[in-house]
Amino acid sequence: MKPDEKRTAFEGSLISVEVERWGEYEREIVRHPGAVAIVAIDRAGRVTLVRQFREPARRQLLELPAGTCEPDEEPLATAKRELEEEAGLAGGEWRLAATFFSSPGFCDELVRVYVAEGVGPTRRAPEDDEEIELVSVAVGKLESLLPEIEDAKTLSGLLLFLRGR
Repeated sequence: MKPDEKRTAFEGSLISVEVERWGEYEREIVRHPGAVAIVAIDRAGRVTLVRQFREPARRQLLELPAGTCEPDEEPLATAKRELEEEAGLAGGEWRLAATFFSSPGFCDELVRVYVAEGVGPTRRAPEDDEEIELVSVAVGKLESLLPEIEDAKTLSGLLLFLRGR
């Protein structure tokens, strides 16, 4: 299905906003290049999470390592790059756990959650604007941590991982 008309209302460095007309109704659509999140389990059976300040939430959130897809970058390559940059982890066995829209009522962001088992340390290289605290959690303690998680992709990824164990 396609809208009757559309126009770009905003063009930013990460997102754009289009106003679409569907019959007599207008809808504002946030266009996003897509994102990845990684449930990374190291050889000791620990999952690495990141705690970082999120401006829209106005507080620090505990999340899976994640990031935005670059133009023409395969999602798995994005996931491997982001895990190395944010958490200093690489290698292991990778599989796609799920693909879902983050907020389909207004945004087209497609999130892919990967599980990477048996990852090991490598050099971290966070972006200049990222202040990231690494949090390592034993797999057996993940379920008790879920009530603290306020990020949808992290909840989804951890629940999918726990269900698949």
